[in-house]
Amino acid sequence: MQDYLNELNDVQRDAVTNIKGPVLVVAGPGSGKTRVLTYRIANIIENGVPPWEILALTFTNKSAREMKERIAKVVGSRANNVWAGTFHSIFARILRVEAEKIGYPSSFTIYDTQDSKSVISSIIKEMNLSRDRYNVNAIASRISSAKSSLIPPKLYTQMKELIQQDSINKRPKIHVIYAKYMARCKRAGAMDFDDLLFQLYYLLHKNPDNVLDKYRKKFKYLLVDEFQDTNYLQYAIIKKLVKYDGSDNNICVVGDDAQSIYAFRGATVENILDFEKDFKGLKTFKLEQNYRSTTHIVQAANAIIGHNTKQIKKKIWSHKGDGTKIRVIKAMSDSEEGKRVADTIVEQKTRSHFSNSDIAILYRTNAQSRIFEEYLRRYNIPYKVFGGTSFYQRKEVKDLIGYLRLAINQQDEEALKRVINYPKRGIGKTTVEKISAKAGENDISMWEAMDYVELPAGAMKKIKAFKTMIKAFIDKSTTMDAYDLAAYAARQSGIISTLKADTSVEGLSRLENVTSLLDGIKEFVENDEVEEGVELTDDKSLASYIQNIALHTNQDEEEDGNFVTLMSTHSAKGLEFKSVFVVGLEENLFPSFMAMKSPQGIEEERRLFYVAITRAEEYLTISFANSRYRHGKHSNNSPSRFLNEIPLENLESSFSMSKPTSGTAVRPQRSGVAGNFKKARTQAKLSINVADFKPSPSALIKEGQKVLHLKFGEGVVEQVDGRGDKKVATINFPQIDNPKRRLMLKFAKLQIMSEE
Repeated sequence: MQDYLNELNDVQRDAVTNIKGPVLVVAGPGSGKTRVLTYRIANIIENGVPPWEILALTFTNKSAREMKERIAKVVGSRANNVWAGTFHSIFARILRVEAEKIGYPSSFTIYDTQDSKSVISSIIKEMNLSRDRYNVNAIASRISSAKSSLIPPKLYTQMKELIQQDSINKRPKIHVIYAKYMARCKRAGAMDFDDLLFQLYYLLHKNPDNVLDKYRKKFKYLLVDEFQDTNYLQYAIIKKLVKYDGSDNNICVVGDDAQSIYAFRGATVENILDFEKDFKGLKTFKLEQNYRSTTHIVQAANAIIGHNTKQIKKKIWSHKGDGTKIRVIKAMSDSEEGKRVADTIVEQKTRSHFSNSDIAILYRTNAQSRIFEEYLRRYNIPYKVFGGTSFYQRKEVKDLIGYLRLAINQQDEEALKRVINYPKRGIGKTTVEKISAKAGENDISMWEAMDYVELPAGAMKKIKAFKTMIKAFIDKSTTMDAYDLAAYAARQSGIISTLKADTSVEGLSRLENVTSLLDGIKEFVENDEVEEGVELTDDKSLASYIQNIALHTNQDEEEDGNFVTLMSTHSAKGLEFKSVFVVGLEENLFPSFMAMKSPQGIEEERRLFYVAITRAEEYLTISFANSRYRHGKHSNNSPSRFLNEIPLENLESSFSMSKPTSGTAVRPQRSGVAGNFKKARTQAKLSINVADFKPSPSALIKEGQKVLHLKFGEGVVEQVDGRGDKKVATINFPQIDNPKRRLMLKFAKLQIMSEE
């Protein structure tokens, strides 16, 4: 037996050596999936199969490179002749040879995303359609979805459901744009990324004898990595290539249905769930030993995913010992959640000697990164945001901040240039250059130069309208607080309506980021708590807020690579860290409110949670907040249903029904009955009728009084210090952990209940 086979456990070895016929390898998290796939290819070559008769499809170029490198360690240079690559790269290679058979030149151009959007934008303009309603990103997403579902333009027009959806969304001309787009691309001899799959299927379907049969004979062995992430079209092509009507097809797919989390990209979990229905004589190998995580983490993952009805049953186990139990942090607010997570990171770095790079914070939406970024900066903990840009560097965030900077300081030319034509209002580059030149000639600001520059009447009218809008922001700043002004600017500038028009996944994420920025400003305005080590200030102006975040965003970048990783749970797939924080475990956040519409949506969210917690090797911390700002208002949250699915024996410490802890490990006291996290949350909820709540004048707050606070509940004033606007009260709120809070009375909304 070859040496490389001795590196495998029994099930892995069986999956590697059974090379004939259809094979499904169900690979749990941390189970050595990549090793099995690469050693299987090496073993096929060692059994005399020419490497050029092997086709291995992956989802990333990195995976393909790693695959070839690992194969080469076993079979040497022969690995270079394996057809290993991404779906797009391999199919483009085939299309280069065969494209003329479907009317494309062999030298066809591949349009990137921006090229595609440019073509769509031109078509929208030619058709005189509203750019706001026919948002380019939304149209591109719709066309991509149609192609991935094997729906060409002609069939699209015949599908009543699609046409009806477009009509409801007030975009009845999408099918016309789609047809024109496809025709335009073909006329230009170009294919976009979706076409590399769509046109290949069309090629194989239309040429069964001289093309399809050729590649069926060429590729004697076909292997697919991350099979659970394939979409309808990818699987349709796979089935074409392997002639799936017999039992002698040498196809091997590797994946894990429990980690299928890309439905929003078109991935179809049914591909792996129903694989055995398509291939007779299927052999299934389940890789159930987890080499990554400790037993408490693995057992929790098993229990959670066990609640899904549609799955391939398996029981993951670990040889690494029990390890540390799972910690659950319950916070009063999202701000406190950020602080508690940062505190715990400091604790783990001190006690466990973890490096920053050993730690990751995973969240459901990118907009959640803001609060964690802020606290990590305060604690001088280096971090890096992956799968996205640091919150305050995101374009949509910088756009709104640009308007706010201009409302504060009209001499801010960088802010002016950023927002003068966003959202688009017909003020072109040439106009901006003329304004800039006029400012330079007269040594005045661009804001002032707009009144003197010579421009065509149409351009001048647009400049005046822009300046009138900014002046309105300036006027409002004298009567509005920072939040109301920011929300007003977001609406009046057109940023909100522009982002709402983009219904693609990316567009929704950008809207969430702007909403999160506004929520951060609201929290800044309403925050009445004085934090230890933070300078006392009563300046709640917009200028103060902008200065505050400018200091945050100017933090030096960490150069040595030793940083805490922040990323969405989707981006974390395939990665591992010694300590993982999965944050925001609340209903309507994780699981997402968009998933609540169907059982399938909830099951995908559960798979996403499963992926998140199985990134942890040694320490797993889960957090949630009782309340968080949403759309400028405090919203009360129920803990996620997924918390109830974690067995008690895997949770650290205990959870008191009457006094939920905050910032410490918690668990509900239950007798094998699910639902007690929600029950405990309900019992602990502050019974305050907001309509009846009437704050008392801050000057009347004195030591010994019993007071009521909307966030912290009932408390007793223990001390009042400071003078005038700088008065700070120390209040004991017995219902919460860390009960002593210092509140600035100028901003604290306290209702006097009685004298002590």
